[in-house]
Amino acid sequence: MSELILLVEDDPVLGPSLQQRLVLEGFSVVHATTLAAAREFLGKRVPSFVLSDIRLPDGSGADLLREVLSQHGAVPIVYMTAYGSVDQAVELVRDGARDYLAKPFNLDELVCRIQELLLRPLAPQVDDPFSTFGLSASMRGVRSMLNRLAGIDLPVLLIGETGTGKEIAARYLHAKNAAQSRPFEAVNCGQLSPELADSTLFGHEKGAFTSAHDRRIGVLESVGEGTLLLDEIGDTGPELQLKLLRVLQERQFRRLGASQDLAFKGRLVCATNRDLEEAVRDGVFREDLLFRINVVTIRVPPLRERLEEVAPLITAFAANAAQRMGLAPIPASAAAVLAAEQHDWPGNVRELRNRVERAVALAGGAELTPADLFPENATRLLQPASHASGGPETAQSSSSIGFPSLAEVRDQAERTHILRALDETDGRLQDAAKLLDISRTTLWERMRRHGIDRSTES
Repeated sequence: MSELILLVEDDPVLGPSLQQRLVLEGFSVVHATTLAAAREFLGKRVPSFVLSDIRLPDGSGADLLREVLSQHGAVPIVYMTAYGSVDQAVELVRDGARDYLAKPFNLDELVCRIQELLLRPLAPQVDDPFSTFGLSASMRGVRSMLNRLAGIDLPVLLIGETGTGKEIAARYLHAKNAAQSRPFEAVNCGQLSPELADSTLFGHEKGAFTSAHDRRIGVLESVGEGTLLLDEIGDTGPELQLKLLRVLQERQFRRLGASQDLAFKGRLVCATNRDLEEAVRDGVFREDLLFRINVVTIRVPPLRERLEEVAPLITAFAANAAQRMGLAPIPASAAAVLAAEQHDWPGNVRELRNRVERAVALAGGAELTPADLFPENATRLLQPASHASGGPETAQSSSSIGFPSLAEVRDQAERTHILRALDETDGRLQDAAKLLDISRTTLWERMRRHGIDRSTES
């Protein structure tokens, strides 16, 4: 093989070990220990595959993902982490990563996974990114406003609860602009410490501070003439607010440690789930900055105010999830849709998407049921409201009487069946997958979900 792999891992033991093993397998490997080094490489060469830790000394794997997607499109990227969660995995895969490995992992399986991804082209998405954006009357109003603003370079403030789709709205605005081929950068201000915020946004020169071993280009510079989304702008501190105010007023910024200003040429979109006017009254947000960023304010309504979107969103999310997981399409039952329309959706569209993706992965029937979407309510959904001889207080949940739920029984049966297949094939995953009539990728996902240690199934 002559495929070029970019390995991004700062662990002084694991990094060289992975590099050595991949070289022995015939790959060409470039080992970067920082995000800055990876960015420098990506600016010069196109890798065949990227294997990266999620947590890096000078940034995150999500930063690297944006870099890879913006520069090299469909290059497969797989993450490694000892600190990851299911939520992180879902977000990264949804954003374009191809897989997620929890440390420690078996090196043989890692090699097989790399080979499989290199041989298999990325499946096209079922729908375009905005096919589900603007399905209700209120969201069509949002979409119409964004269409009108697309060619006008004015700051836009998107307000709405967490998970309503503010980033999708920002991406839609960018896509409708003549500059859509230029970069789109999104920064979550609520996740940045004051120190990291300066470096991430403005960049720094080599030697600007103790750990600044290389020059770093900030997003204000890398976005060029594209669109910069500052998410959770209401969570910024007073020092950063003052610096952002200068950027908006003067359209200039300066890297940390630099002596010259640089021009900000991009479009700024801000988003928040906070009441910024109240934050101004409380003295935690600058009024002059609010005046600058809310030239045009658009409210993205919560999902409970646009329940007519629930059914088509379930259909779209389920189709995309099934395709990505290599599963057969699975429709939602009428009862599942009804249950979803009666749910309050505190997490909005993000919660709906997460529930649908989990349901598709774990569903045991021919269609999604209310218990698949709301497993926490499975017992209540399956039992009558009361016994014939008594009132509601006489009904007992399955957990209170030690009786397992249907979901628990289904999961245990699936785990047992997978273990039996592995036993029948002496742990050979490819043969076990054929025996179970699923893809090897799906088998890996199910094994991970059920806590089956792949390192022991070689």
